[in-house]
Amino acid sequence: MSSLFLRGLFFAGLNPGIVAGLIPVLMTKAYTGDVYMTPLNLNHIFGSTLFLIGFIILSICIVDFAVIGRGTLSPADPTKKLVHKGLYQYSRNPMYVGVMVILLGEVIFTQSIPLLIYALAIFTIFNIFIIFFEEPRLKKDFQEAYIHYCEKVRRWL
Repeated sequence: MSSLFLRGLFFAGLNPGIVAGLIPVLMTKAYTGDVYMTPLNLNHIFGSTLFLIGFIILSICIVDFAVIGRGTLSPADPTKKLVHKGLYQYSRNPMYVGVMVILLGEVIFTQSIPLLIYALAIFTIFNIFIIFFEEPRLKKDFQEAYIHYCEKVRRWL
């Protein structure tokens, strides 16, 4: 179990950590100093709240992948069992929802148009990846169980 936990942490840092962490920081680095120096306002509070909600969603999903699915979020180390409990009973892709909520929080906090464009591009990439790679792989791996799950639970919300 400790090996699975370490792999989960590694892939969480690698995938969502880069997409929702490193790249947004690098994109907004030039002017975020100004954002942090201004008095706290509504967009800071709302953006921070969304960021925290997204982080919690993502964290819960990573734990569910390890505990229920016996795998990680990486396609190189996928789950062994279909995860359909917890947040996965409301969305087939709550981990991606969590990343998008983090990005939306960052956009609102920084008021960055380039970051908004980046978030929209990431959402488009997520859709393409899910539809053309992830869903066919899950159908192949989990067959009827996944098809039944798709009939009950929507892709996003």
